[in-house]
Amino acid sequence: MGSTELAANLFRATQTDEKIRRENIKGKERANQTHFVVGKTVRDTIQKLGGTMPEDLPAPDESIGQLEKKVPKKLKGSMEEKGV
Repeated sequence: MGSTELAANLFRATQTDEKIRRENIKGKERANQTHFVVGKTVRDTIQKLGGTMPEDLPAPDESIGQLEKKVPKKLKGSMEEKGV
């Protein structure tokens, strides 16, 4: 996931959370509908600005499972370098 997609996801999540709080939205169904509406608005904005839609972004070279295996190795190596 690139920085633009991460920023869009963060924006969508924060705006959804604020809308749910501001409008005192209760219940799973209404919250899900709010997520959908905010997400659609963000997607429409990306499209209007000529941005690349998330589904058109290139797929990562590695799966999540492959990346998860690398992280502990990197952390362990970093900790050993620091003498921890």
